[in-house]
Amino acid sequence: MRQARADEYAEFAAARAGHLYRSACLLTAGDTHLAEDLVQETLGRLYVRWGRVSKVGNPAGYAQTVLTRTFLAHRRRRSSRERATDVFPDMPGAGDGDASLRLTLLDALAQLPAKDRAVVVLRYWEDRSVEETADVMAVSSAAVRTRCSRALGRLRELLGEGLSEYSRS
Repeated sequence: MRQARADEYAEFAAARAGHLYRSACLLTAGDTHLAEDLVQETLGRLYVRWGRVSKVGNPAGYAQTVLTRTFLAHRRRRSSRERATDVFPDMPGAGDGDASLRLTLLDALAQLPAKDRAVVVLRYWEDRSVEETADVMAVSSAAVRTRCSRALGRLRELLGEGLSEYSRS
């Protein structure tokens, strides 16, 4: 029984790790090292509770909730604000439109407060409803709508007219 549960967890973790990592990269605005740490911490927490989690109807959703809450808890720590640099090394050339767009969007996401970034990632990357996002973040639906509106407005300010150069005609 214990081995079967461990095998079930290992299969789940292998299947979801990539998706969790991509979400974590967006939450951390491209900090791949922190994203890896968040995914590892999330998977560790899931392993400890796997007996209960596996009985839940949506363990993938539960994993995403744990990831988001782990990110928000990390952002509340004082040491999480330390960054060696905010400049990306080796900026891509003019021919790398998709890479330039990704870097521009990650840079804009990095300038949002952590909770606003989490709302944007959950709503538009994870394609969750307002109610699901509110449940994950343990806030009201109105708070999610307000944060989402403010975050999108801030992204529009940050990206401005310069974003049109990255769009495809």
